[in-house]
Amino acid sequence: QVQLVESGGGLVQAGGSLRLSCAASRRIFSINVLQWYRQAPGKQRELVATITTGGSTNYADSVKGRFTISRDNSKNTVYLQMNSLKPEDTAVYYCKALGVKTLLKTWLELWGQGTQVTVSS
Repeated sequence: QVQLVESGGGLVQAGGSLRLSCAASRRIFSINVLQWYRQAPGKQRELVATITTGGSTNYADSVKGRFTISRDNSKNTVYLQMNSLKPEDTAVYYCKALGVKTLLKTWLELWGQGTQVTVSS
């Protein structure tokens, strides 16, 4: 079984920066689309950023200009650089991979376990 392992969350003051990482737990042949979601207490999980195999990106309006998603295919890792953080960015952040292929198996989607980001005012 392939797992997505996230890291980089923590507590930061408003205006600060954090960089989240999400790596596959074993060797992957390919991953189609990588995404970051977040879920704040009492709210629905929302899509934050998407990056395709070719490097095309898309962002939620609330994070445009502040967050940057990137991927390193050689490391099967996706990153989320978060700058100018606001208290409303506080949430558990999850990575999601679509179209995950190893030599023996394909998964339509996989989720990470989540990492807490807390932004203090």
